This record gives sequence, structure tokens and C-alpha cells, in this order.
Amino acid sequence: MTADRERFDLKEVILSRYPSLPENQRKVAEYLLHHLREAPFLSILELEKRSGTSKATIVRLAQSLGFSGFLELRSKLMAGVQSALQFPEKFPLLEGPDHKEALTTVARQDVRNINQTINHIDRKVFHDVSEMVLRARHVYTLGLGISSLMSQILAYSLNQVAVRASALVHDYETFLEQIVFVSPADLLVAFSFPPYSRETIDAVAAAAGKKVPVIAITDKLTSPTTFYAKLVLPIRSQNILFTNSFSAISVVINALATEVAMRNKDKAVLITKEIDRLLADTGHYAAE
Repeated sequence: MTADRERFDLKEVILSRYPSLPENQRKVAEYLLHHLREAPFLSILELEKRSGTSKATIVRLAQSLGFSGFLELRSKLMAGVQSALQFPEKFPLLEGPDHKEALTTVARQDVRNINQTINHIDRKVFHDVSEMVLRARHVYTLGLGISSLMSQILAYSLNQVAVRASALVHDYETFLEQIVFVSPADLLVAFSFPPYSRETIDAVAAAAGKKVPVIAITDKLTSPTTFYAKLVLPIRSQNILFTNSFSAISVVINALATEVAMRNKDKAVLITKEIDRLLADTGHYAAE
């Protein structure tokens, strides 16, 4: 097992055991999850101060996670930081099939992506994401590359079900310049898939620093944007080429918009009828 894999496993352990941790240990766990690159360089006294807990709580958390104590926990964090600096993660290339069978092979891979995504998304998390969308004053979405397209589709889909939503597009303004206008009453949904964009990560970090709630839609619970997210929707995006497949992402976007519409049915129906009426009155639709 590589050091990088150990780092990722450590975060998965924290996330998996977080619900059963006592409140004080949760405070330490939350600090570690949001400062995995910084935490290895802190003494137990510094971590005590920054997490607002005690040395005993920090030691008990380390033991709850399966370590002998704080020093072993810190050594695992350090190994993860060193590995991240030396071995940047790359998107894996699947073995190429006979080009004559590309259609079948790609279709089968997308079916696997969809099935694995459906099986691994926590239904409570999915429900909580829809609730956050409905509570938000305004939903902002962002991403680069294929993630930009997906973020625009989500914003469009939410507008269709009576949720105010806008996609932040990297054009004449950077994401950071646009994040300035996002407030804690809003919601930021960030799409991030390998190779992870530094600008997306920085924008999400800036939003979290402003207390803006963040939802991460990404390929796994340990991708960089999850460090700053309130909730994460992990989606399989394996593809034959050095790109991400968006089939499962599209399914989740459609499902999320549908879930929101079902929870906001009266308003969604009213807005949909009003949009159709305006488009029809202005001659938007072509005659059959």
C-alpha cells in the first residue's frame, strides 16, 4: 500500500466513524478533515488550541480511529502529505478494447458507473442535499472542463423546478472574483473530477472560509474539494479514455432535480406552467 493510499484511507476511516464519535472528538475530527495538509506539522498542544478541545480528547480520538495515540496518527497524516507532493494523482486509463466494439464497451462501462453510483450514494446524504438546495436563497454551481457543462446543466435543471440557480462560468472573471458575491445564505455546488482543477479547489476553499455551505459532486469521498464540503455525492466517472464519463453524473443531476421538484411540487408546477405560457405567448415554440 502506498503512502498516498494510506492518506486516503485515513480520511475514509474518519468519515466512516464520525457518526459514532462523541461530540468533543468530532471537533478534532472536523479540524483534521479540513486541515489534513497542515495538521501533521502541529504539536498536540497546538491541535488542542485550534480544535478547542483537550489533549486527552485528541488521544482518545486517535485511539477511536485505531491508532495507539497522537504520534501514530500524526505520522499517517505526514505520510499522506509527503506522498501528495511526490506522486500527483492521475486518472487511470482503462485497457483499450478493439475499436470495433467501442460502442458496446463504453455502454457497459457507463452502466457500471451508474450502478456503482446508485449503490454507493448514501440516501440520507442525498435527501439532505435536496433539503439544502430548497433552503438556499440562491444555488450557485461551478466546475471546469466537463464539470463546467455539468454545473450549467444542474443550474438549468434547478431553475426548471422553481429553484433560483446560476452557474459560475470561468470567462472574464475568475471563480474567486465571483465567490465574493456568494453569501452564507446561498449554496455552492462544486463539480470536481480528475484531473482536479486547482482553481476549483481554491474557489471552494474560499467559499467555505466565508461560511458558505458547499456540496461536492466528485468521484470519491477523498477528492480535494471534499475537505471543504458539508456533504459529498460521490459519482463514478470511469471512462475508456483520459476523460471522465458524464453518464452517471447526468443521472444524479436528473435525480436531484426530480427530488427537489417532488419536495417543492406546488411551486415547481406553477413555475413550469408560467414558463410554458410565456414561451408559447412569445412564439418560442415552432408550429407542428
